[in-house]
Amino acid sequence: MTLCIDTQDHSALRGWRADPHTDRRPQRLATSARAGRSAPQRWLRKAWDMARHALAAIGLAWLAGVAVLALQPDWRAELEREVTEWLLQRQATESLVDEAGALTERVLAADPLALPPAQARVAQWLARKYRVASEPLGALVAEAHHIGTQLQLDPTLILAVMAIESRFNPYAASPWGAHGLMQVHTRVHEDKLEPLGGALAVFDPLSNLRVGAEILRDAIRRAGSIPGGLRLYVGAVSTDGRDYLVKVLSEHERLKRVANGQQVGFQAAMPLPPLPAVDDEAAALRSSPLPAVGDSAATPAEAALDASKASAARPS
Repeated sequence: MTLCIDTQDHSALRGWRADPHTDRRPQRLATSARAGRSAPQRWLRKAWDMARHALAAIGLAWLAGVAVLALQPDWRAELEREVTEWLLQRQATESLVDEAGALTERVLAADPLALPPAQARVAQWLARKYRVASEPLGALVAEAHHIGTQLQLDPTLILAVMAIESRFNPYAASPWGAHGLMQVHTRVHEDKLEPLGGALAVFDPLSNLRVGAEILRDAIRRAGSIPGGLRLYVGAVSTDGRDYLVKVLSEHERLKRVANGQQVGFQAAMPLPPLPAVDDEAAALRSSPLPAVGDSAATPAEAALDASKASAARPS
């Protein structure tokens, strides 16, 4: 056996291996980079595991609840009752909120000074003449202009009819079944009042104004003239209704002049056009085409005409 002895100096090599900074630095950098890349993945994995376990727990709890309710009919009935009561209370609360919003949107009074100048002058003049608060009258004047534009009807004519019919009393009633601002016949015009809430809507000022304006528009179309339409509106079939026509047309003329900025007295006489005779308007009614059902066939005048014809045809 030959003994081999290495006589070379390995002191430098031993020093290099003993230095930990020169030996493990690249390995530590690689390990840190891998750890930085895997940290978000670990958090995502943990979050997914937690969500999965939570969903599984919720599912198991739901299945357990269903099983308990299936085995306990009394508990199920009690739960149904409580849920039903909660839903009804929620529905009632929502309906109250909706009604409150609708009430706030329905403006029954308006500051006349906030209206356009022509409307403000009319509202203030009517308030002084008929001794009515100007704020509710301001709302009626504004609504008359709004509806008049829709129906292609002079708003001052609507206001004149309202003034003569009820003197702006929304609760006025006649012995013949006419009610409200425009003295709408409730039984005759139930179809027009139904979309607005039924027959009692006749006492709502804005609803009464709208229905009355529609009846007036239909009567004017049927007669072919404003005087003839006013005769139909008031129901003056067998008489000329001259007094009513003079009152309404005079007030209409006053309101037009007030809207234009003129100073007009409350009872100032107004020039009026010649009023057609009843026979001429009756001939015009006979020659005019019949309106569609639900249009103007239900005016108060036509109802009175049918009644008079029936009584005349009845043997004495």
